[in-house]
Amino acid sequence: MTDHSSGDTEGVPKDELFARLQADRPHSARVWGFLLGGKDNYPADRQVGEMIVSMFPDIALLARLQRRFLSRAVRFLAGPASIRQFLDIGTGLPTVDNTHEVAQRVAPESRIVYVDNDPLVLVHAQALLTSTPEGACDYIEADVRDPDLILEKAARTLDFTRPVALTLLGIMGQIPDSDDPWGIVRRLLDALPEGSYLALSDGTNTNPALNHAIETYNANSASSYHLRSPEAIARYFEGLEVLEPGVVPTSAWRPDDYDIGSTPTQVDALCGVARKGA
Repeated sequence: MTDHSSGDTEGVPKDELFARLQADRPHSARVWGFLLGGKDNYPADRQVGEMIVSMFPDIALLARLQRRFLSRAVRFLAGPASIRQFLDIGTGLPTVDNTHEVAQRVAPESRIVYVDNDPLVLVHAQALLTSTPEGACDYIEADVRDPDLILEKAARTLDFTRPVALTLLGIMGQIPDSDDPWGIVRRLLDALPEGSYLALSDGTNTNPALNHAIETYNANSASSYHLRSPEAIARYFEGLEVLEPGVVPTSAWRPDDYDIGSTPTQVDALCGVARKGA
């Protein structure tokens, strides 16, 4: 990582960081990591994760499909779209094919800033989110509801006079309507220049079984998730040039040979990639 990566935690004892983990309460990043097959979780996270799986077995598939969408979108952005800067908000726990790994395989000079507010993500980011020598990789501990702070700190690594890809995968569902998630996305996009991109995905409220599973999760977790209608998710892309094939299920956005025929076309999550014009 760049030297910036330690700035937010410099001088903070490790025992204090771990005390903030609240291991006795399930946390969204750790539960999501559990659904992806990760090991960085606690009994409370596994208990809630297993409860959700028992109620909606496809939830683990949704997690994997979102991760595969991230990989395809970043490959496109770093490749044909020629983006060299990425602002990844709602990073989650490091796993295979993180944004910087995918982008820097295509373009080693890519610069990536990760943003999350989970102390466990922070602990792992210090050790795992390493950059190529040609590029840069930074981590910011911040809440998506504070876009001004995110933009201020991201400017240490990113040049906001040049296009940036903003990735928001599953994070806006954690923001209730009362906090105006659409306004948060607009504030972030307003700070980005013409030629920047938004890649976003979130869960839909179109499946009663998933709705019930998420209600149970919300009743047992330190955080909550808000499924939304397809129309509400499409609102995030208003005013942008939405790329083909549009705002579609995560399995249907430019599937590669691995995805074609191996995953369902109708899943309870939508995604899209869009370009900011003049």
